[in-house]
Amino acid sequence: MMTKEELLATARKLEQPPREVAEEFGAKRERLAAEGNRRMAARPDLERLVGSGNEAMAEDNNRNFARFMESIFCHYQPDVLLETVLWVFRAYRSHGFQTTYWPANIDTWVEMLREELSGEAFEAVYPFYDWLIVHIPWFVKLTDEQLGAQDAEHFQTES
Repeated sequence: MMTKEELLATARKLEQPPREVAEEFGAKRERLAAEGNRRMAARPDLERLVGSGNEAMAEDNNRNFARFMESIFCHYQPDVLLETVLWVFRAYRSHGFQTTYWPANIDTWVEMLREELSGEAFEAVYPFYDWLIVHIPWFVKLTDEQLGAQDAEHFQTES
């Protein structure tokens, strides 16, 4: 089991992309988010991944994800990346998103980025998406613990 501190150490190894890469990503951000939403909406398993009635929330997530990644590419702070990812996992899971949503969505992003970005830009941003994909099991484990603690705390205050 990887601790939060160990995850942060892995995030510190990521390198902020060059300014030109962040600008290229930013220029394509809206189109990428819209295409990501189109591709995810076309999946027959979307409702199973996000929960009943959460399709609009998934679309908001893609738009927010695009904006967030642009900000990370412009001003990389490993602690902000990790804390935001953990918050997203807690918040969206509490609304019914399944843990299988993230590999499906991030894989979709990687496909789109490979198609839409220059080779240099893709090589500079891919490590961030790879980091997200590789560490999903630890994000789940850490948020399982946090969600469980919140449930236990809620139960104690209700008793």
